[in-house]
Amino acid sequence: MSEPDAAPAGSAPASSNLVMRVAAAIVLAPLAIALAYAGGWLWAFLVTLVSIGLFAEWLMVVGATAVALTGTGTIVLAIMGFCVAFGALKLAVIIGCIGGAVIVLLAGGKRVWAASGFAYAAAALLASILARQDPVDGFAALMFVLLVVWATDIGGYFAGRGIGGPKLWPRVSPKKTWAGALGGFAASLVVAAGFAAGGLGKAVPLLLVSAILSVVSQLGDLFESAVKRRFGVKDSSHLIPGHGGLMDRLDGFVAAILMAWIIGFLRHGVHSAGSGLMVW
Repeated sequence: MSEPDAAPAGSAPASSNLVMRVAAAIVLAPLAIALAYAGGWLWAFLVTLVSIGLFAEWLMVVGATAVALTGTGTIVLAIMGFCVAFGALKLAVIIGCIGGAVIVLLAGGKRVWAASGFAYAAAALLASILARQDPVDGFAALMFVLLVVWATDIGGYFAGRGIGGPKLWPRVSPKKTWAGALGGFAASLVVAAGFAAGGLGKAVPLLLVSAILSVVSQLGDLFESAVKRRFGVKDSSHLIPGHGGLMDRLDGFVAAILMAWIIGFLRHGVHSAGSGLMVW
């Protein structure tokens, strides 16, 4: 999620944008949390729908909007989501590899970009579902990642708008400032401290993990901005009021959940990644 353009405090455009952001968050955040808590096929269904949306938006951004390409990706991601939800991870990976190869064949001159978009959506799907499937700490791990990303976004928004100052990487994202990046980073540490205070993990490891996820989240945001700038696109879509599209809203989460799953996987294996992230 990007910081707002510099504008005088209390200006109508900035205020209107903030109201839309808050309204969208009030509707979407409780839904995401409820389905994350439910887990199982309900969470997998939401993740699969979102992953399909991410792939479709990516194709629109890079100008590869052939119906066959979008349709193939949609079918493959839907099958992958179904397989992972019901415990057939190996089959999901095999189908994903075959589907990715078909997408490359169908993409013509956009092969690299189409394949990258499919990998992006498939990684988001697998990491989001697998992290939640940990029977012990799946929900805690997922909420930790979500809250770190949200805190990074919110802290970055208000620090960037309130403090301003030097730009972080103006060629890629002219709205982002160093103040916003540091504000988001600091806000993510508050989340880690809250989890530790609530007995949901040890303070030092959670602070370190939170720091990593916050930085990765911001890098994911910059990556998406770089892709859009490469193709001269401002928003991936206008699906979410005040936020743009799914890519605009979830760029940081996709990067963070993938990193979170990798950390958990390296420590406790494929199906206990939640514990691997939270228990040190």
